[in-house]
Amino acid sequence: MPEQHPRPPFVILCTTPHRARRSRPTRAASAVAEGDEAAQGWGSNVAIDRQNGLANEQVARGEHGGEPQIPEVVIRRLPIYARTLDEALRLGVTTMSSTDLADRIGVTAAQIRRDLSYFGRFGKQGKGYDIATLANEIRQILNLTRQWDVALVGFGNLGQAIARYRGFLESNFNIAVIFDDDPAKIGARSGQDAPEILPEERIAEIVAERGIRIGIVATPARAAQRTADRLIAGQVGAILNYAPVVLQVPEWICVRDIDPVTMLQSMTYYLDKGYRRPNGIALDEQ
Repeated sequence: MPEQHPRPPFVILCTTPHRARRSRPTRAASAVAEGDEAAQGWGSNVAIDRQNGLANEQVARGEHGGEPQIPEVVIRRLPIYARTLDEALRLGVTTMSSTDLADRIGVTAAQIRRDLSYFGRFGKQGKGYDIATLANEIRQILNLTRQWDVALVGFGNLGQAIARYRGFLESNFNIAVIFDDDPAKIGARSGQDAPEILPEERIAEIVAERGIRIGIVATPARAAQRTADRLIAGQVGAILNYAPVVLQVPEWICVRDIDPVTMLQSMTYYLDKGYRRPNGIALDEQ
């Protein structure tokens, strides 16, 4: 009997209309899910997902409080804006025009102004943006004013690389619990201060008990759907999926896919045809 997915008391503005079906992973993609750390490093995958996801034209639904519909691509650009603003602050820059910000990112000033206009009025005519204020506003929009605990499922080569990724140290995300289906790994720890590895059968119980709302799937493709079902049963509302398979999830679950093989496959098309990157293609709605 399939696991039931009760609708949680919160709504995440993230549309995944293609997830009503499950696709069969390719042999090459399946190999990636079980490959080594070097082939699936965290940083390179995030960059690939950024290029893939930011080109999508999905629209987030304003399902609660009469909020306006905001294109999902806009939400995906906001972390890039925030990171760029933080970098400018570290360099001692305190104000910046939309043109300057656009030049640093590789989009147009009009694109930035249009994106920010969904959330209110920012900056002053002729003076630009106060960087610290704008960065703080974006963090509030993205719910990054608090710490988010994350459940990591799968502790093979990929899962271990994710658990040890030092980028989490300066972020709002903390790998709070790790699950695996290998009995030899249960009870072990990935590091001195790392969480104990727990059996996958306890995913729903533990994430619900701890109020964890974000999960990372770092399992082979064959186990990914089962893992997602257990995370959702525990009231997780967002899943970062490294497995090379399209997860079948309820419409209120936000999913991001990171698969380097499919991204590489989309790039080889251009290698014998020539490729010229249009301005802002990675961040624009083209």
